[in-house]
Amino acid sequence: MIDRNSALPIVRQCDALGLCRSALYYQPRPLSEADLRLIRALDELHLQHPFLGARKLAQLLTREGFALGRRHVGTLMRLMGIAPLYRKRRTSLPQKGHKIYPYLLGAVAIERPNQVWSADITYLPMARGFAYLVALLDLASRKVLAFRVSNALSGDFCVEALEEALAKYGPPEIFNTDQGAQFTAEAFTSVLGAKGIRISMDGKGRWIDNVFVERLWRSVKYEHVYLRAYDSPKHAARELKSYFEFYNAGRPHQALAYRMPDEVYFERTNMSKAA
Repeated sequence: MIDRNSALPIVRQCDALGLCRSALYYQPRPLSEADLRLIRALDELHLQHPFLGARKLAQLLTREGFALGRRHVGTLMRLMGIAPLYRKRRTSLPQKGHKIYPYLLGAVAIERPNQVWSADITYLPMARGFAYLVALLDLASRKVLAFRVSNALSGDFCVEALEEALAKYGPPEIFNTDQGAQFTAEAFTSVLGAKGIRISMDGKGRWIDNVFVERLWRSVKYEHVYLRAYDSPKHAARELKSYFEFYNAGRPHQALAYRMPDEVYFERTNMSKAA
């Protein structure tokens, strides 16, 4: 937006755009190696104990030899985009001005593919630095429908994953997410609305609705992510593509009577079409 080669002074350009000139010259400092090791350990503890907050996580990390306080842990948790799962006023903070949709799954029995989809974002450690992973899940079959990896916690990569899933599998009846800014943004909800999909968002006291995706994150990280060191988001995306193919077509799920998500998804989908 700022053109450094323009004849118009940068001060005038910033004034016209309503930007602070000091922010234009600010160069963010990269995370230290100590913080990168810390957030890796924090990510593992959060997966094991998703109900713990910054205070107790700080105590556990101190026992593991890290010197830090709860404020430092809280700062890193916000950077990673994670929060403890427990009853609280809101499961996630939406962007101001974004529309919040009602929760629709209170009395719904999820019994068939493409009835309810869900999406979530998780932190993704790499050899140096970190990225974010978004995945779309069909709740009835546990099938991962699409995913994207990004080095920024923006909404663009979420919209890309959604459009891919819709192009491949058609629209679901209901799409459920938390109230995160990436999912309440008009760019995301307008895609759902254009397909006639009913939008559902977790509300007060609905922390348990994220359990299905949290289980997916636990499998992804312990079976794949923690066993590798990604060089870049592109490298992570290539490796995760292979893992999700295995997850969908080659990994038995106890909740599915040890069947594969692809088997359940396509069998029931074909039955529905035949009916």
